[in-house]
Amino acid sequence: MLDFREFEATDPFGRPWNVRYVWHQTAISIRHADTIDVKFVATDGDTTEEKVIALPHPALKTLASKLGRALNDAWVNKLAAFHLKSLMETGEDLEKALVTMNSADMEKANQALEAARSAAA
Repeated sequence: MLDFREFEATDPFGRPWNVRYVWHQTAISIRHADTIDVKFVATDGDTTEEKVIALPHPALKTLASKLGRALNDAWVNKLAAFHLKSLMETGEDLEKALVTMNSADMEKANQALEAARSAAA
């Protein structure tokens, strides 16, 4: 899954969800939080849910520096998408509309992204 704009995830109950990227923005202006919020809409055909994945800016900067990579919109959106896909498939935090990633979540999402890139090559 390298396309963060639209992807599918199957929840623990076997329901397939179509997930669509809506936007990302700095949350300082809307929630007074030093995060980048990435919003998705997920639907299983009957139910539609909005999900916002918040990535703390200081942790993003630390991870980008550790990896020697630029902190850019595409990377942030892909980390959020991989994290949401994981949450939906495991059922973790499924009831939450806003989920804040921690450093370990970001590293795990980056590893999944790199694995997907390797598989696609």
